[in-house]
Amino acid sequence: MRAITHLRRLLTDILAGRGIPWPEKTTIEPPRDPRFGDLATNAALMAAKAAGQKPRDLAETLRRDLADADPGLTVEVAGPGFLNVTFPPSFWQATIPDILDREGQGGYGRTELGAGRRVQVEYVSANPTGPLHIGHGRGAALGDSLARILRAAGFDVSTEYYINDAGRQMRLLGTSIRLRYLELHGREVAWPEDWYRGEYIIDLARELVAIHGATLLDMPETEATDICQLYGVDSIMAGIKKDLADFRVSHEVWFSEKTLVSGGRVEATLSDLKARGLAYEKDGAVWFASQSLGDDKDRVLRKSSGELTYFASDICYHADKFARGFDVVVDIWGADHHGYVPRMTAAVTALGKSPDSLKVILVHLVNLLRGGEQIAMSTRAGKFETLADVVAEVGADAARFMFLSRKSDSPLDFDLDLVKRQTMDNPVYYVQYAHARVRSVFAKAAERGIAAGEPNAARLARLDTPEDLGLLRLLDQFPDVVETAAATYSPHLVSYYLRDLSGRLHSYYAAHQVLACGDDELTRARMLLLDAVALVLRAGLALLGVAAPEKMERT
Repeated sequence: MRAITHLRRLLTDILAGRGIPWPEKTTIEPPRDPRFGDLATNAALMAAKAAGQKPRDLAETLRRDLADADPGLTVEVAGPGFLNVTFPPSFWQATIPDILDREGQGGYGRTELGAGRRVQVEYVSANPTGPLHIGHGRGAALGDSLARILRAAGFDVSTEYYINDAGRQMRLLGTSIRLRYLELHGREVAWPEDWYRGEYIIDLARELVAIHGATLLDMPETEATDICQLYGVDSIMAGIKKDLADFRVSHEVWFSEKTLVSGGRVEATLSDLKARGLAYEKDGAVWFASQSLGDDKDRVLRKSSGELTYFASDICYHADKFARGFDVVVDIWGADHHGYVPRMTAAVTALGKSPDSLKVILVHLVNLLRGGEQIAMSTRAGKFETLADVVAEVGADAARFMFLSRKSDSPLDFDLDLVKRQTMDNPVYYVQYAHARVRSVFAKAAERGIAAGEPNAARLARLDTPEDLGLLRLLDQFPDVVETAAATYSPHLVSYYLRDLSGRLHSYYAAHQVLACGDDELTRARMLLLDAVALVLRAGLALLGVAAPEKMERT
Protein backbone atom coordinates (compact mmCIF):
# COMPACT_ATOMS: atom_id res chain seq x y z
CA MET A 1 0.00 0.00 0.00
CA ARG A 2 1.16 3.55 -0.71
CA ALA A 3 0.93 4.54 2.93
CA ILE A 4 3.17 1.72 4.17
CA THR A 5 5.65 2.27 1.33
CA HIS A 6 5.80 6.00 2.03
CA LEU A 7 6.29 5.62 5.80
CA ARG A 8 8.88 2.87 5.39
CA ARG A 9 10.87 4.98 2.94
CA LEU A 10 10.84 7.96 5.31
CA LEU A 11 11.90 5.87 8.30
CA THR A 12 14.61 4.06 6.32
CA ASP A 13 16.14 7.38 5.25
CA ILE A 14 15.87 8.84 8.76
CA LEU A 15 17.49 5.81 10.43
CA ALA A 16 20.21 5.61 7.78
CA GLY A 17 20.96 9.28 8.35
CA ARG A 18 21.58 8.45 11.98
CA GLY A 19 23.74 5.45 11.11
CA ILE A 20 21.11 2.94 12.20
CA PRO A 21 20.36 -0.06 9.92
CA TRP A 22 16.74 -1.02 9.26
CA PRO A 23 15.67 -3.36 12.11
CA GLU A 24 14.71 -6.79 10.77
CA LYS A 25 11.59 -7.24 12.90
CA THR A 26 10.11 -3.80 12.28
CA THR A 27 6.38 -3.82 11.51
CA ILE A 28 4.27 -1.14 9.87
CA GLU A 29 0.55 -1.89 9.78
CA PRO A 30 -2.88 -0.36 10.40
CA PRO A 31 -3.69 -0.38 14.13
CA ARG A 32 -6.60 -2.49 15.32
CA ASP A 33 -8.29 0.64 16.64
CA PRO A 34 -8.53 3.40 13.97
CA ARG A 35 -8.49 6.02 16.74
CA PHE A 36 -4.75 5.40 16.96
CA GLY A 37 -4.13 6.67 13.44
CA ASP A 38 -3.71 5.20 9.99
CA LEU A 39 -0.51 3.24 10.66
CA ALA A 40 1.44 2.07 13.69
CA THR A 41 5.09 1.00 13.80
CA ASN A 42 7.45 -0.50 16.35
CA ALA A 43 10.53 0.89 14.57
CA ALA A 44 11.78 2.74 17.65
CA LEU A 45 11.52 -0.35 19.85
CA MET A 46 13.38 -2.48 17.30
CA ALA A 47 16.12 0.12 16.64
CA ALA A 48 16.67 1.32 20.21
CA LYS A 49 19.58 -1.03 20.97
CA ALA A 50 21.47 -0.10 17.80
CA ALA A 51 20.80 3.58 18.49
CA GLY A 52 21.97 3.32 22.10
CA GLN A 53 18.78 5.00 23.31
CA LYS A 54 15.72 4.08 25.30
CA PRO A 55 12.85 3.13 22.96
CA ARG A 56 10.65 6.00 24.10
CA ASP A 57 13.44 8.55 23.64
CA LEU A 58 14.23 7.24 20.16
CA ALA A 59 10.50 7.34 19.33
CA GLU A 60 10.39 11.03 20.25
CA THR A 61 13.39 11.66 18.00
CA LEU A 62 11.80 9.77 15.10
CA ARG A 63 8.55 11.66 15.64
CA ARG A 64 10.31 14.99 15.16
CA ASP A 65 12.28 13.69 12.16
CA LEU A 66 9.11 12.40 10.48
CA ALA A 67 7.35 15.73 11.02
CA ASP A 68 10.30 17.51 9.38
CA ALA A 69 10.46 15.03 6.48
CA ASP A 70 6.71 15.22 5.76
CA PRO A 71 4.90 18.11 7.48
CA GLY A 72 1.54 16.66 6.45
CA LEU A 73 1.90 13.73 8.82
CA THR A 74 0.58 13.68 12.36
CA VAL A 75 2.83 11.47 14.50
CA GLU A 76 2.27 10.51 18.13
CA VAL A 77 4.31 8.38 20.52
CA ALA A 78 2.38 5.71 22.41
CA GLY A 79 3.23 3.24 25.17
CA PRO A 80 6.87 2.14 25.44
CA GLY A 81 7.79 3.64 22.06
CA PHE A 82 5.25 2.89 19.35
CA LEU A 83 4.68 5.52 16.67
CA ASN A 84 1.11 6.19 15.54
CA VAL A 85 0.95 7.99 12.20
CA THR A 86 -2.01 9.77 10.63
CA PHE A 87 -1.94 10.89 7.00
CA PRO A 88 -3.71 14.03 5.71
CA PRO A 89 -6.88 13.61 3.59
CA SER A 90 -4.95 14.76 0.50
CA PHE A 91 -2.72 11.68 0.76
CA TRP A 92 -5.70 9.34 0.66
CA GLN A 93 -7.43 11.32 -2.08
CA ALA A 94 -4.36 10.77 -4.27
CA THR A 95 -5.19 7.04 -4.23
CA ILE A 96 -7.79 7.64 -6.95
CA PRO A 97 -5.45 8.90 -9.71
CA ASP A 98 -3.00 6.17 -8.71
CA ILE A 99 -5.67 3.53 -9.37
CA LEU A 100 -6.90 5.15 -12.59
CA ASP A 101 -3.36 5.61 -13.96
CA ARG A 102 -2.37 2.00 -13.28
CA GLU A 103 -5.45 0.68 -15.08
CA GLY A 104 -3.63 1.24 -18.35
CA GLN A 105 -0.40 -0.31 -17.01
CA GLY A 106 -1.57 -3.85 -16.26
CA GLY A 107 -3.92 -2.98 -13.46
CA TYR A 108 -3.86 -1.66 -9.92
CA GLY A 109 -2.62 -4.14 -7.34
CA ARG A 110 0.18 -5.65 -9.40
CA THR A 111 3.53 -5.73 -7.60
CA GLU A 112 7.09 -6.98 -8.12
CA LEU A 113 7.30 -9.14 -4.99
CA GLY A 114 8.25 -12.24 -6.99
CA ALA A 115 10.96 -10.49 -9.01
CA GLY A 116 10.54 -13.09 -11.76
CA ARG A 117 11.22 -16.13 -9.56
CA ARG A 118 9.91 -19.33 -11.17
CA VAL A 119 7.06 -21.11 -9.40
CA GLN A 120 5.20 -24.22 -10.47
CA VAL A 121 1.69 -24.79 -9.13
CA GLU A 122 0.32 -28.34 -9.45
CA TYR A 123 -3.35 -28.78 -8.67
CA VAL A 124 -6.33 -31.07 -9.11
CA SER A 125 -4.22 -34.04 -10.36
CA ALA A 126 -7.17 -36.35 -9.70
CA ASN A 127 -6.80 -39.99 -10.69
CA PRO A 128 -8.59 -40.47 -14.05
CA THR A 129 -10.91 -43.06 -12.50
CA GLY A 130 -14.07 -40.97 -12.57
CA PRO A 131 -15.50 -37.47 -13.05
CA LEU A 132 -14.30 -34.60 -10.90
CA HIS A 133 -16.33 -34.21 -7.74
CA ILE A 134 -17.03 -31.12 -5.66
CA GLY A 135 -13.89 -31.62 -3.56
CA HIS A 136 -11.73 -31.50 -6.68
CA GLY A 137 -13.47 -28.24 -7.55
CA ARG A 138 -12.20 -26.54 -4.40
CA GLY A 139 -8.62 -27.53 -5.20
CA ALA A 140 -9.08 -26.44 -8.82
CA ALA A 141 -10.34 -22.98 -7.84
CA LEU A 142 -7.56 -22.63 -5.27
CA GLY A 143 -4.76 -23.58 -7.68
CA ASP A 144 -6.02 -21.48 -10.56
CA SER A 145 -6.57 -18.43 -8.35
CA LEU A 146 -3.20 -18.84 -6.64
CA ALA A 147 -1.48 -18.88 -10.03
CA ARG A 148 -3.29 -15.65 -10.98
CA ILE A 149 -2.27 -13.99 -7.70
CA LEU A 150 1.36 -15.10 -7.96
CA ARG A 151 1.56 -13.71 -11.49
CA ALA A 152 0.06 -10.41 -10.29
CA ALA A 153 2.78 -10.33 -7.61
CA GLY A 154 5.58 -10.65 -10.16
CA PHE A 155 6.28 -14.40 -10.14
CA ASP A 156 6.90 -16.44 -13.30
CA VAL A 157 4.25 -19.14 -12.87
CA SER A 158 3.66 -22.46 -14.62
CA THR A 159 0.57 -24.57 -13.90
CA GLU A 160 0.44 -28.35 -14.12
CA TYR A 161 -1.86 -31.38 -13.78
CA TYR A 162 -0.18 -34.67 -12.83
CA ILE A 163 -2.07 -37.54 -14.43
CA ASN A 164 -1.87 -40.64 -12.22
CA ASP A 165 -2.29 -43.01 -15.16
CA ALA A 166 -0.07 -45.86 -13.90
CA GLY A 167 -0.48 -48.43 -11.16
CA ARG A 168 -3.15 -50.47 -9.44
CA GLN A 169 -6.02 -47.95 -9.59
CA MET A 170 -5.78 -47.75 -13.36
CA ARG A 171 -5.90 -51.53 -13.59
CA LEU A 172 -8.91 -51.59 -11.31
CA LEU A 173 -10.65 -49.06 -13.57
CA GLY A 174 -10.03 -51.26 -16.62
CA THR A 175 -11.30 -54.31 -14.73
CA SER A 176 -14.48 -52.48 -13.61
CA ILE A 177 -15.26 -51.41 -17.19
CA ARG A 178 -14.55 -54.89 -18.58
CA LEU A 179 -16.86 -56.52 -16.03
CA ARG A 180 -19.66 -54.10 -16.91
CA TYR A 181 -19.00 -54.87 -20.57
CA LEU A 182 -19.41 -58.59 -19.82
CA GLU A 183 -22.56 -57.90 -17.83
CA LEU A 184 -24.06 -55.97 -20.76
CA HIS A 185 -23.54 -59.12 -22.83
CA GLY A 186 -25.45 -61.21 -20.31
CA ARG A 187 -22.42 -62.78 -18.66
CA GLU A 188 -22.34 -63.44 -14.93
CA VAL A 189 -19.42 -61.73 -13.23
CA ALA A 190 -17.70 -61.77 -9.84
CA TRP A 191 -17.16 -58.26 -8.61
CA PRO A 192 -13.93 -57.38 -6.77
CA GLU A 193 -14.38 -55.80 -3.36
CA ASP A 194 -13.07 -52.35 -4.34
CA TRP A 195 -14.36 -51.95 -7.89
CA TYR A 196 -15.70 -48.68 -9.28
CA ARG A 197 -19.49 -48.66 -9.14
CA GLY A 198 -20.53 -45.34 -10.68
CA GLU A 199 -23.03 -45.00 -13.50
CA TYR A 200 -20.23 -43.58 -15.64
CA ILE A 201 -18.61 -47.06 -15.66
CA ILE A 202 -21.76 -48.48 -17.25
CA ASP A 203 -21.77 -45.62 -19.77
CA LEU A 204 -18.15 -46.37 -20.72
CA ALA A 205 -18.97 -50.07 -21.10
CA ARG A 206 -21.91 -49.22 -23.37
CA GLU A 207 -19.63 -47.06 -25.52
CA LEU A 208 -17.19 -49.95 -25.84
CA VAL A 209 -20.06 -52.22 -26.90
CA ALA A 210 -20.96 -49.67 -29.60
CA ILE A 211 -17.34 -49.54 -30.78
CA HIS A 212 -16.27 -53.18 -30.47
CA GLY A 213 -19.51 -55.12 -30.39
CA ALA A 214 -18.82 -58.51 -28.82
CA THR A 215 -15.22 -58.82 -29.97
CA LEU A 216 -13.76 -58.29 -26.50
CA LEU A 217 -15.60 -61.37 -25.19
CA ASP A 218 -13.22 -63.78 -26.89
CA MET A 219 -10.04 -61.87 -26.09
CA PRO A 220 -7.68 -62.92 -23.28
CA GLU A 221 -8.65 -61.14 -20.07
CA THR A 222 -5.44 -59.11 -19.93
CA GLU A 223 -5.81 -57.82 -23.48
CA ALA A 224 -9.47 -56.94 -23.01
CA THR A 225 -8.70 -55.16 -19.75
CA ASP A 226 -5.95 -53.17 -21.48
CA ILE A 227 -8.43 -51.95 -24.10
CA CYS A 228 -11.01 -51.05 -21.43
CA GLN A 229 -8.42 -49.28 -19.30
CA LEU A 230 -7.03 -47.19 -22.17
CA TYR A 231 -10.49 -46.20 -23.37
CA GLY A 232 -11.63 -45.40 -19.84
CA VAL A 233 -8.61 -43.23 -19.04
CA ASP A 234 -8.84 -41.32 -22.33
CA SER A 235 -12.59 -40.75 -21.97
CA ILE A 236 -12.42 -39.71 -18.34
CA MET A 237 -9.50 -37.35 -18.97
CA ALA A 238 -11.41 -35.73 -21.84
CA GLY A 239 -14.32 -35.20 -19.44
CA ILE A 240 -12.02 -33.79 -16.75
CA LYS A 241 -10.50 -31.30 -19.20
CA LYS A 242 -13.95 -30.16 -20.33
CA ASP A 243 -15.21 -29.78 -16.76
CA LEU A 244 -12.17 -27.71 -15.84
CA ALA A 245 -12.53 -25.52 -18.92
CA ASP A 246 -16.20 -24.89 -18.06
CA PHE A 247 -15.00 -23.95 -14.56
CA ARG A 248 -12.49 -21.47 -16.07
CA VAL A 249 -9.55 -23.51 -14.81
CA SER A 250 -6.60 -24.18 -17.07
CA HIS A 251 -3.29 -26.05 -16.90
CA GLU A 252 -0.31 -25.30 -19.10
CA VAL A 253 1.20 -28.78 -18.67
CA TRP A 254 -0.50 -32.19 -18.44
CA PHE A 255 2.15 -34.56 -17.10
CA SER A 256 1.69 -38.34 -17.36
CA GLU A 257 2.96 -40.57 -14.55
CA LYS A 258 3.17 -43.39 -17.10
CA THR A 259 5.95 -41.57 -18.95
CA LEU A 260 8.09 -41.71 -15.81
CA VAL A 261 7.58 -45.44 -15.32
CA SER A 262 7.78 -46.62 -18.94
CA GLY A 263 10.82 -44.46 -19.64
CA GLY A 264 12.76 -46.03 -16.76
CA ARG A 265 13.11 -42.71 -15.01
CA VAL A 266 11.70 -43.96 -11.70
CA GLU A 267 14.24 -46.80 -11.65
CA ALA A 268 16.99 -44.30 -12.43
CA THR A 269 15.89 -42.16 -9.49
CA LEU A 270 15.94 -45.21 -7.19
CA SER A 271 19.43 -46.10 -8.38
CA ASP A 272 20.62 -42.56 -7.68
CA LEU A 273 19.18 -42.66 -4.15
CA LYS A 274 20.88 -46.02 -3.53
CA ALA A 275 24.21 -44.70 -4.77
CA ARG A 276 23.99 -41.81 -2.32
CA GLY A 277 23.01 -44.02 0.62
CA LEU A 278 19.46 -42.67 0.74
CA ALA A 279 17.77 -45.91 -0.35
CA TYR A 280 18.45 -49.52 0.60
CA GLU A 281 17.14 -53.04 0.12
CA LYS A 282 15.49 -54.99 2.93
CA ASP A 283 13.21 -58.06 2.90
CA GLY A 284 13.16 -58.01 -0.89
CA ALA A 285 11.87 -54.44 -1.02
CA VAL A 286 13.56 -51.09 -1.68
CA TRP A 287 13.24 -48.51 1.11
CA PHE A 288 13.79 -44.76 1.23
CA ALA A 289 15.82 -43.67 4.27
CA SER A 290 13.34 -40.89 5.01
CA GLN A 291 13.60 -41.12 8.80
CA SER A 292 17.11 -39.69 8.62
CA LEU A 293 15.64 -36.69 6.77
CA GLY A 294 12.87 -35.80 9.20
CA ASP A 295 10.12 -38.33 8.45
CA ASP A 296 8.78 -40.51 11.28
CA LYS A 297 9.90 -43.74 9.56
CA ASP A 298 11.48 -45.11 6.38
CA ARG A 299 9.17 -45.62 3.41
CA VAL A 300 8.84 -48.37 0.79
CA LEU A 301 9.69 -47.39 -2.78
CA ARG A 302 9.39 -50.79 -4.43
CA LYS A 303 7.49 -53.64 -2.82
CA SER A 304 8.89 -57.15 -2.55
CA SER A 305 6.48 -58.08 -5.37
CA GLY A 306 8.40 -55.68 -7.63
CA GLU A 307 5.51 -53.18 -7.77
CA LEU A 308 6.52 -49.54 -7.49
CA THR A 309 4.75 -47.41 -4.90
CA TYR A 310 3.15 -44.06 -5.68
CA PHE A 311 5.84 -42.47 -3.52
CA ALA A 312 8.59 -43.74 -5.85
CA SER A 313 6.91 -42.05 -8.80
CA ASP A 314 6.33 -38.89 -6.78
CA ILE A 315 10.03 -38.58 -5.92
CA CYS A 316 10.93 -38.96 -9.58
CA TYR A 317 8.23 -36.47 -10.56
CA HIS A 318 9.55 -33.84 -8.15
CA ALA A 319 13.09 -34.45 -9.37
CA ASP A 320 11.76 -33.67 -12.84
CA LYS A 321 10.10 -30.48 -11.58
CA PHE A 322 13.30 -29.12 -10.09
CA ALA A 323 15.28 -30.18 -13.15
CA ARG A 324 13.04 -27.83 -15.12
CA GLY A 325 14.41 -24.92 -13.10
CA PHE A 326 11.60 -24.01 -10.73
CA ASP A 327 12.62 -22.13 -7.58
CA VAL A 328 9.50 -23.23 -5.71
CA VAL A 329 7.04 -26.03 -6.42
CA VAL A 330 3.55 -25.81 -4.93
CA ASP A 331 1.53 -29.00 -4.47
CA ILE A 332 -2.18 -28.71 -3.70
CA TRP A 333 -3.45 -31.90 -2.03
CA GLY A 334 -6.55 -33.09 -0.25
CA ALA A 335 -6.45 -32.84 3.54
CA ASP A 336 -6.36 -36.65 3.78
CA HIS A 337 -2.78 -36.46 2.45
CA HIS A 338 -1.45 -34.55 5.47
CA GLY A 339 0.65 -37.55 6.53
CA TYR A 340 2.35 -37.48 3.13
CA VAL A 341 3.86 -34.03 3.70
CA PRO A 342 6.84 -35.06 5.91
CA ARG A 343 7.92 -37.85 3.55
CA MET A 344 7.66 -35.57 0.51
CA THR A 345 9.66 -32.91 2.33
CA ALA A 346 12.27 -35.56 3.10
CA ALA A 347 12.31 -36.53 -0.58
CA VAL A 348 12.90 -32.93 -1.66
CA THR A 349 15.79 -32.72 0.81
CA ALA A 350 17.20 -35.95 -0.64
CA LEU A 351 17.05 -34.33 -4.07
CA GLY A 352 19.41 -31.64 -2.78
CA LYS A 353 16.80 -28.91 -2.47
CA SER A 354 15.83 -26.79 0.51
CA PRO A 355 12.62 -27.92 2.26
CA ASP A 356 11.41 -24.36 1.68
CA SER A 357 11.40 -24.99 -2.07
CA LEU A 358 8.36 -27.26 -1.58
CA LYS A 359 5.07 -25.73 -0.48
CA VAL A 360 2.19 -28.12 0.20
CA ILE A 361 -1.29 -26.64 0.54
CA LEU A 362 -3.91 -28.93 2.02
CA VAL A 363 -7.53 -28.58 0.92
CA HIS A 364 -10.25 -29.68 3.29
CA LEU A 365 -13.30 -31.48 1.97
CA VAL A 366 -16.48 -29.61 1.08
CA ASN A 367 -19.74 -30.25 2.88
CA LEU A 368 -22.29 -29.85 0.12
CA LEU A 369 -25.75 -28.92 1.37
CA ARG A 370 -29.10 -29.05 -0.36
CA GLY A 371 -32.26 -28.15 1.48
CA GLY A 372 -30.24 -27.89 4.68
CA GLU A 373 -29.12 -31.51 4.47
CA GLN A 374 -25.61 -32.71 3.71
CA ILE A 375 -25.15 -34.74 0.54
CA ALA A 376 -23.19 -37.93 1.22
CA MET A 377 -20.46 -38.66 -1.32
CA SER A 378 -18.25 -41.65 -2.18
CA THR A 379 -16.38 -41.80 -5.48
CA ARG A 380 -15.91 -45.56 -5.60
CA ALA A 381 -19.52 -46.25 -4.57
CA GLY A 382 -20.60 -43.91 -7.37
CA LYS A 383 -22.49 -41.62 -4.99
CA PHE A 384 -21.13 -38.10 -5.36
CA GLU A 385 -22.00 -34.67 -6.69
CA THR A 386 -19.89 -33.91 -9.73
CA LEU A 387 -18.23 -30.57 -10.26
CA ALA A 388 -19.98 -30.35 -13.63
CA ASP A 389 -23.41 -30.74 -11.99
CA VAL A 390 -22.68 -28.04 -9.41
CA VAL A 391 -21.36 -25.60 -12.02
CA ALA A 392 -24.41 -26.26 -14.19
CA GLU A 393 -26.69 -25.53 -11.23
CA VAL A 394 -25.09 -22.45 -9.65
CA GLY A 395 -22.61 -21.22 -12.27
CA ALA A 396 -18.82 -21.02 -12.31
CA ASP A 397 -18.77 -17.60 -10.60
CA ALA A 398 -20.72 -18.72 -7.55
CA ALA A 399 -18.86 -22.01 -7.25
CA ARG A 400 -15.41 -20.41 -7.52
CA PHE A 401 -16.18 -17.61 -5.07
CA MET A 402 -17.60 -20.03 -2.50
CA PHE A 403 -14.60 -22.37 -2.79
CA LEU A 404 -12.31 -19.40 -2.14
CA SER A 405 -14.39 -17.88 0.65
CA ARG A 406 -12.47 -19.63 3.43
CA LYS A 407 -8.93 -20.76 4.16
CA SER A 408 -8.30 -23.96 2.24
CA ASP A 409 -7.48 -26.14 5.26
CA SER A 410 -10.77 -25.21 6.96
CA PRO A 411 -14.03 -27.13 6.37
CA LEU A 412 -16.38 -25.46 3.90
CA ASP A 413 -20.17 -25.68 3.92
CA PHE A 414 -21.40 -25.05 0.38
CA ASP A 415 -25.10 -24.30 0.41
CA LEU A 416 -26.45 -24.73 -3.11
CA ASP A 417 -29.69 -22.95 -2.24
CA LEU A 418 -27.92 -19.93 -0.71
CA VAL A 419 -25.65 -19.17 -3.68
CA LYS A 420 -28.61 -19.11 -6.06
CA ARG A 421 -30.41 -16.38 -4.10
CA GLN A 422 -30.17 -12.79 -5.31
CA THR A 423 -29.96 -11.41 -1.79
CA MET A 424 -27.30 -9.69 0.27
CA ASP A 425 -26.80 -12.78 2.44
CA ASN A 426 -25.36 -14.52 -0.63
CA PRO A 427 -21.63 -13.57 -0.53
CA VAL A 428 -21.20 -13.98 -4.30
CA TYR A 429 -24.14 -11.72 -5.10
CA TYR A 430 -23.00 -9.26 -2.40
CA VAL A 431 -19.66 -8.62 -4.12
CA GLN A 432 -20.82 -8.79 -7.74
CA TYR A 433 -23.72 -6.47 -6.97
CA ALA A 434 -21.28 -3.88 -5.56
CA HIS A 435 -19.56 -3.71 -8.94
CA ALA A 436 -22.85 -3.69 -10.85
CA ARG A 437 -24.16 -0.96 -8.56
CA VAL A 438 -21.30 1.37 -9.53
CA ARG A 439 -21.69 0.62 -13.23
CA SER A 440 -25.42 1.37 -12.89
CA VAL A 441 -24.59 4.82 -11.48
CA PHE A 442 -22.33 5.49 -14.47
CA ALA A 443 -25.00 4.28 -16.91
CA LYS A 444 -27.51 6.74 -15.40
CA ALA A 445 -24.89 9.50 -15.45
CA ALA A 446 -24.28 8.89 -19.16
CA GLU A 447 -28.01 9.17 -19.84
CA ARG A 448 -27.98 12.59 -18.13
CA GLY A 449 -24.81 13.73 -19.88
CA ILE A 450 -22.73 13.72 -16.66
CA ALA A 451 -19.03 12.76 -16.82
CA ALA A 452 -16.67 12.32 -13.89
CA GLY A 453 -13.94 14.45 -15.43
CA GLU A 454 -10.29 14.58 -14.44
CA PRO A 455 -9.19 13.47 -10.94
CA ASN A 456 -7.50 16.78 -10.08
CA ALA A 457 -6.60 17.68 -6.51
CA ALA A 458 -9.26 20.40 -6.16
CA ARG A 459 -12.04 18.03 -7.19
CA LEU A 460 -10.81 15.16 -5.04
CA ALA A 461 -10.52 17.46 -2.02
CA ARG A 462 -14.34 17.29 -1.83
CA LEU A 463 -13.98 13.67 -0.67
CA ASP A 464 -13.53 14.54 2.98
CA THR A 465 -16.22 12.67 4.91
CA PRO A 466 -15.34 9.71 7.17
CA GLU A 467 -17.02 7.42 4.63
CA ASP A 468 -14.95 8.88 1.77
CA LEU A 469 -11.70 8.48 3.66
CA GLY A 470 -12.64 5.00 4.88
CA LEU A 471 -13.13 3.81 1.31
CA LEU A 472 -9.90 5.47 0.17
CA ARG A 473 -7.88 3.84 2.96
CA LEU A 474 -9.31 0.47 2.04
CA LEU A 475 -8.55 0.96 -1.66
CA ASP A 476 -4.94 1.76 -0.75
CA GLN A 477 -4.63 -1.64 0.97
CA PHE A 478 -5.37 -3.72 -2.14
CA PRO A 479 -1.77 -4.08 -3.42
CA ASP A 480 -0.72 -5.14 0.06
CA VAL A 481 -3.51 -7.73 0.14
CA VAL A 482 -2.30 -9.15 -3.18
CA GLU A 483 1.29 -9.33 -1.92
CA THR A 484 0.26 -11.02 1.33
CA ALA A 485 -1.97 -13.50 -0.51
CA ALA A 486 0.96 -14.36 -2.80
CA ALA A 487 3.55 -14.57 -0.02
CA THR A 488 1.34 -16.82 2.14
CA TYR A 489 -0.33 -18.77 -0.72
CA SER A 490 -3.73 -17.61 0.56
CA PRO A 491 -6.26 -16.61 -2.15
CA HIS A 492 -9.00 -16.41 0.49
CA LEU A 493 -7.45 -13.12 1.66
CA VAL A 494 -8.57 -11.54 -1.61
CA SER A 495 -12.09 -12.89 -1.03
CA TYR A 496 -12.14 -11.41 2.48
CA TYR A 497 -10.95 -8.06 1.15
CA LEU A 498 -13.58 -7.95 -1.60
CA ARG A 499 -16.38 -8.59 0.88
CA ASP A 500 -15.04 -5.81 3.11
CA LEU A 501 -14.75 -3.37 0.20
CA SER A 502 -18.24 -4.29 -1.03
CA GLY A 503 -19.66 -3.71 2.43
CA ARG A 504 -18.06 -0.26 2.58
CA LEU A 505 -19.43 0.55 -0.88
CA HIS A 506 -22.97 -0.52 0.00
CA SER A 507 -22.82 1.54 3.21
CA TYR A 508 -21.45 4.53 1.31
CA TYR A 509 -24.21 4.29 -1.27
CA ALA A 510 -26.83 4.31 1.50
CA ALA A 511 -25.25 7.31 3.24
CA HIS A 512 -24.43 9.60 0.29
CA GLN A 513 -26.21 10.70 -2.85
CA VAL A 514 -24.06 10.65 -5.95
CA LEU A 515 -25.97 11.95 -8.95
CA ALA A 516 -28.61 13.79 -6.92
CA CYS A 517 -26.41 15.47 -4.32
CA GLY A 518 -27.13 18.92 -5.76
CA ASP A 519 -23.45 19.82 -6.28
CA ASP A 520 -21.91 19.12 -9.68
CA GLU A 521 -18.29 19.07 -8.44
CA LEU A 522 -19.19 16.78 -5.54
CA THR A 523 -21.01 14.49 -7.96
CA ARG A 524 -17.90 14.25 -10.14
CA ALA A 525 -15.66 13.59 -7.13
CA ARG A 526 -17.93 10.82 -5.89
CA MET A 527 -18.12 9.32 -9.36
CA LEU A 528 -14.32 9.17 -9.44
CA LEU A 529 -14.31 7.45 -6.07
CA LEU A 530 -16.90 4.91 -7.18
CA ASP A 531 -15.02 4.31 -10.42
CA ALA A 532 -11.87 3.48 -8.42
CA VAL A 533 -13.88 1.10 -6.23
CA ALA A 534 -15.27 -0.67 -9.30
CA LEU A 535 -11.80 -1.04 -10.83
CA VAL A 536 -10.45 -2.63 -7.65
CA LEU A 537 -13.48 -4.92 -7.33
CA ARG A 538 -12.98 -6.05 -10.94
CA ALA A 539 -9.26 -6.62 -10.40
CA GLY A 540 -9.88 -8.62 -7.23
CA LEU A 541 -12.62 -10.72 -8.79
CA ALA A 542 -10.34 -11.44 -11.77
CA LEU A 543 -7.75 -12.86 -9.35
CA LEU A 544 -10.43 -15.26 -8.13
CA GLY A 545 -11.51 -16.09 -11.67
CA VAL A 546 -14.93 -14.53 -11.07
CA ALA A 547 -16.72 -12.17 -13.44
CA ALA A 548 -17.53 -8.55 -12.57
CA PRO A 549 -20.96 -8.00 -14.18
CA GLU A 550 -22.09 -4.62 -15.47
CA LYS A 551 -25.57 -5.40 -14.17
CA MET A 552 -27.20 -8.20 -12.21
CA GLU A 553 -29.69 -10.24 -14.18
CA ARG A 554 -32.91 -11.00 -12.36
CA THR A 555 -34.04 -14.65 -12.31
